[in-house]
Amino acid sequence: MIDKIFKSKKEFVKEQIYSPLTGEIIPLENVPDPVFAGKMMGEGVAIIPEEGMLVSPVEGEVIQVFHTKHAIGIRSISGLEILIHIGLETVELNGEGFDVRIAKGQKVKVGDPLVNFDISFLKSKNKEIITPIIITNYSEKVDGIVQVKSGVISKEDMLFMCNIK
Repeated sequence: MIDKIFKSKKEFVKEQIYSPLTGEIIPLENVPDPVFAGKMMGEGVAIIPEEGMLVSPVEGEVIQVFHTKHAIGIRSISGLEILIHIGLETVELNGEGFDVRIAKGQKVKVGDPLVNFDISFLKSKNKEIITPIIITNYSEKVDGIVQVKSGVISKEDMLFMCNIK
């Protein structure tokens, strides 16, 4: 009987999400956009980038490259769907200032280059550079996030860990 109780205890599979950028981490609630701040697209964090190089935060497959080059979707090997949205209102630039380095369907590893972007250009167009990193299928796939880093982070440092359902 005691064995059954202990065997029924749920064991979590964990997945580490690494920083796709070098910069300052801010809570999603502090992003000046109600859709991201209200977590309507999912759970995550945002980073104010110090340099214009975005790399893969996980091992997985690119599932979406927006035609305006400002956002990338990746499915991790455990099935997390991660949206990285470079800046706010950057869709209006129609790809100007962005150099996409990958294609839909491409397999990626942590640290693989995804997009280079020109921070000075974005600022000159009065665009906010805060970059949300969102798990869009959070409610169906994740049973909790542990943020392991705050403040300034370098790309490829562990950002947070997810308990996978």
